[in-house]
Amino acid sequence: MTNPLADRIALVTGASRGIGFATAKALAKAGAHIVAVARTQGGLEELDDEIRKDGGSATLVPLNLTDSDGIARLGAGLHERYGKLDILVGNAGVLGPSSPIGHIELKAFTDVMAVNVSANFQLIRCMEPLLKQSDAGRAVFVTSGAANKATAYVSPYAASKAALETLARAWAQETANTKLRVNLFNPGPVRTRMRATLMPGEDPATLDTAEQVAEFIVPMCAPDWTETGKFYDYKTRSLMSFRSPA
Repeated sequence: MTNPLADRIALVTGASRGIGFATAKALAKAGAHIVAVARTQGGLEELDDEIRKDGGSATLVPLNLTDSDGIARLGAGLHERYGKLDILVGNAGVLGPSSPIGHIELKAFTDVMAVNVSANFQLIRCMEPLLKQSDAGRAVFVTSGAANKATAYVSPYAASKAALETLARAWAQETANTKLRVNLFNPGPVRTRMRATLMPGEDPATLDTAEQVAEFIVPMCAPDWTETGKFYDYKTRSLMSFRSPA
């Protein structure tokens, strides 16, 4: 099928650059109408231009995801306009400080948690009713290997991604008997601005692009995707189940 996501509504956060930008483009190319959310108006407009070039369509939503009331208004707007949401890609995230824990200010920690965890919590609350109105609601949250590795010197980021994983897994269990499927996606090292900030000496040419990664997110958003509560690891190209520590 040329457009496997035709007539589907897909909300993508952090859509102005990186993996979010690439995923929004890929979903649009597959036929979905994109609701693109990001803080950066210019990046959203660039995305819109790219989507239109491919014959797709998008609704641009400049929104700081720390604005929980704004997320609620977005949910209400989607309900009024479409009456449903088919796809949610929770991609937006911030790296935060790279420093020993004892040197990190409390505000810097809470700022990371606000975007990486609390915003996704609010998205789940506000978008779940819309996703349940879809004949095949799909939610994918972008996580990181830092969550299970407990990576040193990026503790706020690692802790936030671990919390996000648990939040998504709990939601997957709560909705297991519905048509909604909830999963996590770990892209690993990718040629993005965030990666360059964390690893400034790394040669970006050695990393896969966001466009390459996005091609593996799209199938997880399709109606024929049946798994829920799983973790897709891009580096190993494998779908994993979570298990308790030995």
